[in-house]
Amino acid sequence: METQTARKTTKKDPRKKIIESYISHVLEHGSEPKSIFKFTQEMKMKEGDFYSYFTSFEGIKSAIWSQILDETLSQLKEQEVYPEYSSREKFLGFLFTWIEVLKNHRSFLLALYQKQSSRLGMIPTELKAFRKEFLEYSSEILKEGEESQEITKRPILSDRYGEALWVQVLFVFKYWMEDQSPRFEKTDAAIEKSVNLAFDLMGQSALDRFLDFAKFLYQNK
Repeated sequence: METQTARKTTKKDPRKKIIESYISHVLEHGSEPKSIFKFTQEMKMKEGDFYSYFTSFEGIKSAIWSQILDETLSQLKEQEVYPEYSSREKFLGFLFTWIEVLKNHRSFLLALYQKQSSRLGMIPTELKAFRKEFLEYSSEILKEGEESQEITKRPILSDRYGEALWVQVLFVFKYWMEDQSPRFEKTDAAIEKSVNLAFDLMGQSALDRFLDFAKFLYQNK
């Protein structure tokens, strides 16, 4: 009885096994498997069993991206000072932490995306869930920024702020994949400069102050 219990305890979750086997294949061959049939043969798994967990390789990649995001947010929110951060600092913290998590998967990600980085702008299927989860997270940051007046609410434009931050995520990912600097120092600099620019633009600008002053003069002439 003890032996049977031990076997049940140590038996690997099939979904996790599929993900790990997929990553191993990509790392060993430099590309994803030719077909689900061949992949399941490598795993010694029935093809029908595979479909109980995923319907395509895109589904596996989507799960991997969700795991990366979950790990990033978990590490970020474990920091005691995180709740005290401004919106700008939270987004900076997100990108820096995200890149640290990505480093653990660099060879895998390069094998999949280095030759097709231009395709990322079209939002591949496997990134759609990641994008949705990121936009939910970024909406919290933006709402806090508007409440603290760190971010200026503007007609029409405010609704696009989340998409602007998503574009930054893609930019940082592409930049990091091409970065050959020690410790990815250039990526760190790109993150800081791009985030500061974005939040400067979302904050109250000289144009906003000019329009506010013009409105004041018009209303009080």
